[in-house]
Amino acid sequence: MNNVVKGLALSVVASSVVVAGGYKIPEQSVNSMALGAAYVAHTMSADTAYFNPANMAFMSDGQFMEGGITLAHLPSNVYSLGSASGNSEEENMLIPNFHYVSAPMGDFRWGVSLTVPGGLTKRWETPYQKAFAEEFTLKIIELNPSVSYKINDNFSVGGGLRLIYSEGIVKSDARGIGMPMQVDMDGDTIEFGYNLAMTYKPTNDVILAATYRSNVDLDEDGSATITYPIGSPTGTTVTSDAGVSVPLPAAFNVAISKTWGGTFTLEAGYERTFWSEYETLEFTGTNLPITQKNWEDSNTYRIGATIEMDKLTFMMGFAIDETPVPDESIGFELPDSDAKVFSMGFNYQQTKNISWGLAFLYDSKDSISVERGVSENPVLKKGGSLHEGGAFLTTIGMGYKF
Repeated sequence: MNNVVKGLALSVVASSVVVAGGYKIPEQSVNSMALGAAYVAHTMSADTAYFNPANMAFMSDGQFMEGGITLAHLPSNVYSLGSASGNSEEENMLIPNFHYVSAPMGDFRWGVSLTVPGGLTKRWETPYQKAFAEEFTLKIIELNPSVSYKINDNFSVGGGLRLIYSEGIVKSDARGIGMPMQVDMDGDTIEFGYNLAMTYKPTNDVILAATYRSNVDLDEDGSATITYPIGSPTGTTVTSDAGVSVPLPAAFNVAISKTWGGTFTLEAGYERTFWSEYETLEFTGTNLPITQKNWEDSNTYRIGATIEMDKLTFMMGFAIDETPVPDESIGFELPDSDAKVFSMGFNYQQTKNISWGLAFLYDSKDSISVERGVSENPVLKKGGSLHEGGAFLTTIGMGYKF
């Protein structure tokens, strides 16, 4: 019984961290969605301000603006292990984006982006899973003003400021498995970081690019109401201020693109996300224990193809995305695994100034066979399997040049 109680407490802490730092959404526009985020070297629209601000220096004269919205559908996760089996709820989220690039001012240019670079909603109503992750919700909004400087016709640099607002909700309820253990937490924060970029064009049809987004520590402050299974059959309820500091990790991208005949472009990219910043977690203001997470730096490999046909631009992409979560840290709040990402979409130039587009992406998660005795979670420690899940994303957007 003591192990189960400790496991429930650890799960609450884990939920807070995973929501804040363990789920990213790299695709923040029609083009990036269609290319599976293989969109760092060969950027084409106002979203350049976000994906590679150095490239703003090479855009044509005029001002660029675009906006869009993504519907993210998260299918149910399935856990299979006898009477402890369960399914998570299906989720649907709307994710907006907006980008703007100014007219050039000599060799300088500025832009701004409003994005949702991460977030998650996961809910379980089945008893054993609800005891650890009844609701698990995170919202992150980033405002990213940026500037570029054109050093010469072949080389430019850029950078910007990350202004991040995040809020989260964590709930669990173990009454379904006969324990008066309940948790209800919420918190929010405003934090700052930076991003850097550079682009080199050795020839007119080859682009080399690199970008870096800094680590941002999310110092969440809020409140917690926790019922501990001690003192009476109905437990002892404590309400207090609570806080936690978790990393939103740094990410480094390098990419190369090659264009043939001015119409067909291939881009290959590599991303390193520094999740190893996430080693331990302490939730202040509660009696919940410190937990070891020991996440690992992860790699993502991407390739994208762009075909320009008069007014129509067709795009497709593929990526292999590694999970940062070691086997011992897997939990119901984020049953994460390695993934393969498939995407496609188009942009249509309706008039000289107006364009619109549509893109689709499927994130296919590998099934997880949980080895007995490895996971910190008391249920997953008995083994079983996690499968299904993943994500379907659909983005529609419109651009305007003036």
